[in-house]
Amino acid sequence: MSFKNILIFCLTVWFGVACKKGNNPEPPVTVTPPTSFSFNSLRVDGVFNGYTYLDVSSKPKLRFNFSAPLNTASFPNAISIISATGEVIPYSTNLENGDSTVTITPTNNLPYLNNFKVQVTKALKSKSDGSLLSEVVVNLTTPLDPTDKFPIIPDDELLTLVQKQTFKYFWDFAHPVSGLARERNTSGDVVTSGGSGFGIMTIPVAIERKFITRSQGLERMQKIVTFLNDKAQKFHGAFPHWLNGSTGAVVPFSPKDNGADLVETSFLIQGLLTSRQYFNGGSAEETALRADINKLWHGVEWDWFRKGKEDVLYWHWSPDNGWDMNLPIRGWNECLITYALAASSPTHPIPKSVYDNGWTGKGSFVNGKDYYGIKLPLGEPFGGPLFLSHYSFLGINPTGLSDGFTNYLTQNKSHALINYNYCKANPASHAGYSDSSWGLTASDIPGGYTASSPTNDRGVIAPTAALSSFPYTPTESMQALKFFYYKLGDKMWGEYGFRDAFSLDQLWFADSYLAIDQGPIIIMIENHRTALLWNLFMGCPEVKTGMKSIGFQSPGL
Repeated sequence: MSFKNILIFCLTVWFGVACKKGNNPEPPVTVTPPTSFSFNSLRVDGVFNGYTYLDVSSKPKLRFNFSAPLNTASFPNAISIISATGEVIPYSTNLENGDSTVTITPTNNLPYLNNFKVQVTKALKSKSDGSLLSEVVVNLTTPLDPTDKFPIIPDDELLTLVQKQTFKYFWDFAHPVSGLARERNTSGDVVTSGGSGFGIMTIPVAIERKFITRSQGLERMQKIVTFLNDKAQKFHGAFPHWLNGSTGAVVPFSPKDNGADLVETSFLIQGLLTSRQYFNGGSAEETALRADINKLWHGVEWDWFRKGKEDVLYWHWSPDNGWDMNLPIRGWNECLITYALAASSPTHPIPKSVYDNGWTGKGSFVNGKDYYGIKLPLGEPFGGPLFLSHYSFLGINPTGLSDGFTNYLTQNKSHALINYNYCKANPASHAGYSDSSWGLTASDIPGGYTASSPTNDRGVIAPTAALSSFPYTPTESMQALKFFYYKLGDKMWGEYGFRDAFSLDQLWFADSYLAIDQGPIIIMIENHRTALLWNLFMGCPEVKTGMKSIGFQSPGL
């Protein structure tokens, strides 16, 4: 073969190989991306109960299980424990289960009664550099500090201490011009007629317990009564819900409620008659006080609040709006005292038909059902808020009191025990409810005010509920008192006794004091101890006659 032919052959082979390589390139190297992984399960101190935990231990163990082994280097950026105030809490970790399970534990004990958030973000990595599909957030609430906040004292001393400290609300914080009770500790010049009636009833207690002298109590009462007679606005003898404590002018409770409030007037008159019976001396000063109280008592036109001749009493009347609020007073609620006083009035009484058709609705207020094995004679399911068994019975003694519907001590005991058993059972699983922490009634709540009850349970306990039930549930109420004072005292005990309410669900403690909640505490503790206020009010001759006239029977009538 010639050299030329050999060259052509070689070139042909070379071009063929080159073309083959160009048409069939070698396969590229494949890079596999990291595989994402997922959260599988959670245990907090060995149990799973969703993602919110109350009353956790001081060093809770949170065990997170994932679908892949974890890269510990990612923990600092992915896992955090943060307090409600934003403080970052140090923690330790421990890996198990082939490194797919991590246990997270705070380095130090968490402080009592605080909220914490444990967060595992998508920054968590697996050993193969995969990312967590979705973050996990767990909310923790630590429990109440179980230590006693004050030295233990005898029960009787504790009751006296509570009465004395709570009395300061009505004595030290009374309006300087009128002597009447401010609605609450932030009310300025606004005083409350009903709350003032409760405050008036605390004065005999304070005198008997040596918190003040009789002459001091008499002087304060004359100041109050003079203001009510000479300055306070009245409407057919009835007082408004709120007054200006300096001028006596009505302060509207609501746009149409700028006149008479017959129920608040009842609470005020209940207190005034109790004071009249207490200051029974023959001196010119005590005689004058009684005469001034009678002027107020006789001036209330109870029968006028029938809105003509209707067989029911109406709650409100306004000089601008007349009867527009149109709220008849029907039972069962806190207003029995209104009908008792209306029947007892020596100047403007109501007949029995108004009580029968108005208050009882011819028996329509009967309940008769069992709740927690306790029969409730009257009222709404589960009894409603506990103030229904307090306000009228600050003066009316339910012991042995009966009519055609029930024995009223049985009614009130049943109501209190149902409330107690509801909190003990805690069907809504609120933090802090127990046989030592109970009592649902009207009080402040976070962001507002409501009448708490088993059917309107907002997770808020009000000390007045259990403490004002002492005559009905002495053992259960004492247990609650010890809890409020010894265990919660650092948060709930203050200048005027117990603050209004608290929620361990929301770690909320009221900074408020309300006259209508503070007064019953003092009064009902005293009725439990000595029946002082019951004996005074039920000793009024008019009350004996009036309550008999509408069908009540009692050894005290």
